[in-house]
Amino acid sequence: MKSIALAATLVALLPAISGAALAGPIERACMASDRGAANRSLCGCIQQAADATLNGADQRRAAKFFKNPDAAHSTWVSQSASDDAFWERYKSFGATAEAYCGG
Repeated sequence: MKSIALAATLVALLPAISGAALAGPIERACMASDRGAANRSLCGCIQQAADATLNGADQRRAAKFFKNPDAAHSTWVSQSASDDAFWERYKSFGATAEAYCGG
């Protein structure tokens, strides 16, 4: 009986906790940014584009650009082969997000 009550409680709480728990790094960074257009719908859409184009490590790296745009510039001008490869993936993400979420 206790397990049924516990399960019912968890089901009732799921909508309240799932948004924050399931938000990816891009969505969290977007929501935390000081950009006026940031809202849950737009940031969630951008996260979906990230999920389609970037792996988890790339998402965490790209999320840092919301707080520190200079890091994006440093990556862009870097001569490192790994930075160049990441930047190509990041550009693909940006194009996907723009096409999918740009309205």
